Amino acid sequence: MVRPANFGYNAQTATNNSFQNSEGATNYEVIKAQAQAEFEGLATLLREAGVNVVIVEDSPHPIKPDAVFPNNWVSFHADGQVFLYPMYAENRRLERRHEVVESLNAKFEVNNIIDLSLHEADNRFLEGTGSMIIDREHQVIYACISPRTNESLFYQYCDAIDYQPVAFRSVDRSGSDIYHTNVVMALGETFVVICMETVKNEPERELLYQCFEDTAKEVIEITLEQLEHFAGNMLQVRNTQGDTFLVMSEQAFKSLNSTQIAQITEHTTILQTPLYTIEMYGGGSARCMLAELFLPKR
Repeated sequence: MVRPANFGYNAQTATNNSFQNSEGATNYEVIKAQAQAEFEGLATLLREAGVNVVIVEDSPHPIKPDAVFPNNWVSFHADGQVFLYPMYAENRRLERRHEVVESLNAKFEVNNIIDLSLHEADNRFLEGTGSMIIDREHQVIYACISPRTNESLFYQYCDAIDYQPVAFRSVDRSGSDIYHTNVVMALGETFVVICMETVKNEPERELLYQCFEDTAKEVIEITLEQLEHFAGNMLQVRNTQGDTFLVMSEQAFKSLNSTQIAQITEHTTILQTPLYTIEMYGGGSARCMLAELFLPKR
C-alpha cells in the first residue's frame, strides 16, 4: 500500500473514469485529510485481521493525486519478476518509482524488472491489475478492453508470461467502455464476483461463464447499480495463519443483498471499511489500493 501525500481529484483520469466526481474537489486539504484517514482505516483493518501489510510513503513532490492506487503501475510475481506498466494519464506516470521496488529487496527477492512503459509513446496502455484480473492458479488472465487496456498489448503480455488471455468488453450506462476490469469483477480462489450485464456480447459472456466453470469458480453476479457502488472492486487476501478475507469498501458492502453476502461468506470472510472520499474523487476503491506481493521472501 502507498500512503497518499497529496490525494485529490485528477482531471486527467476523469476523461474515461465515470466513477470520479468533481463536486467539492477544490477543498484540497479536507479531501487529503479524509483520504489519509480512510487509508489508515484500511491498513489497520488488514493488520488486525493478521494480514501482512507493507506500507510505502508517497513522495510529496511531484504531486501525485492517485498514488494511493499502486496496483495500476506495478505487479509482483512469485518468480521474482516485477512488471512496471504503461499508464494512460501523464501525471500518473510519476507514480512509477524504482526506489519503491528497490526498497522491497531487504525482505523479498526481486530477480527481474520488466518495464513496459515504453508503450506510452505509442498510446498503448495496460494498467496492471486494474486492467487485468490474474488467476495465477489456473494461469488465466481476464481483461475488459478499454482506452486503458490495449488489446494487442494485453495479448503480448499473456504470451510473454504464458497465461491464457480472456478478453471482453464491458460498458456502463452510457455505453462507454468501463475503464478497468477490476471494477467489473473480483476473482477469489473459489468464486468470482462479476457484473455480467455490462458484457453485452453474447459469445463473450458465454466464454466467461465457460472459463469460470473450467476453473471451478462459483459465479456471484452483481447488478450495474451495485457495480456503481464499487461492489466489483474487491480483493481476496490471506493472513499469516492462512485464513482468507474479501476486502471491500463499506459502500460496496452496503450495496450487496443478503443472498450475495451469504454466497460470499460460504467461501471467505468479508472485511469492509469506509472509503467514500477515495471512491468519490479517485474513482477507485479497496482493490485499487492494494498491490499484492507474491515475491519470494528472503
